[in-house]
Amino acid sequence: MSEKGILYLVATPIGNLEDITLRALKVLNEVDMIAAEDTRHTLKLLNHFNIKKPLVSYYEHNKKLRGNYLVEQLEAGRNIALVSDAGTPGISDPGEDLVRLAIENNIKVTMVPGPVAAIAGLVLSGLPSGRFVFEGFLPVNKRARKERIASLVNEVRTMVFYEAPHKLVDTLKDLYKFLGDRQIVLARELTKKFEEIVRCTLSEALEHYSENSPRGEYVLIVKGKDEQELVDRERQKWEDISLEKHVEMYMSQGMSKKEAIKKAASDRGLSSREVYKSLLER
Repeated sequence: MSEKGILYLVATPIGNLEDITLRALKVLNEVDMIAAEDTRHTLKLLNHFNIKKPLVSYYEHNKKLRGNYLVEQLEAGRNIALVSDAGTPGISDPGEDLVRLAIENNIKVTMVPGPVAAIAGLVLSGLPSGRFVFEGFLPVNKRARKERIASLVNEVRTMVFYEAPHKLVDTLKDLYKFLGDRQIVLARELTKKFEEIVRCTLSEALEHYSENSPRGEYVLIVKGKDEQELVDRERQKWEDISLEKHVEMYMSQGMSKKEAIKKAASDRGLSSREVYKSLLER
């Protein structure tokens, strides 16, 4: 029985072809076949680097049938490179399904790392990058789309989205409606000659792109909710009830008096000693 092949996830340039890695070129030259989202797009890349390998398409609408075919080839001992149109396969594309399928069939999967548009946009944005959440493309369904954005209202991490030009204005409208006038950075043509990074507020972005037609794929980086604002809002809601009732509420839920005082103190941004002293004085 022949040894199984390896599935290589190969990141490709998001714009500037010089961003391809030496290892990516080596792997693309050595594998038995290359699976690509758009074979015409990938062929341009391969021709540029004079790589001659069999190409097969693997995209959203044929992923089930083609995925099984690719696994059969891997089972037969052939090595396959998976690439997306640009950037890292498996992020906001059907690559994640092929990875899952390969793992289920005990096929080795390895990564040839490289460019990711989301990360490039994030670090260029100037917004906090220590903690962030990647949302990819928002749902097409209007209701699901609005529910997704509504779920992010209190997200304190920087948020990163992908968006197509024909949906950009609608997305900006929804973001503004649910998140308010946050800071946003819009990145397009990343690593290319006419790279554009627009830093503004959501209202300014909405005004600009309502008058100027968006062009190209966008990475949207939106500032998260101010953490202190959330803390202040949480504490403010306790101002309507007395300390006594606040502590009694937790005691009625089964807490001891000491535990209830500690929890009430935390809710109000006070020390347990301050709460205890205030209760004694009253």
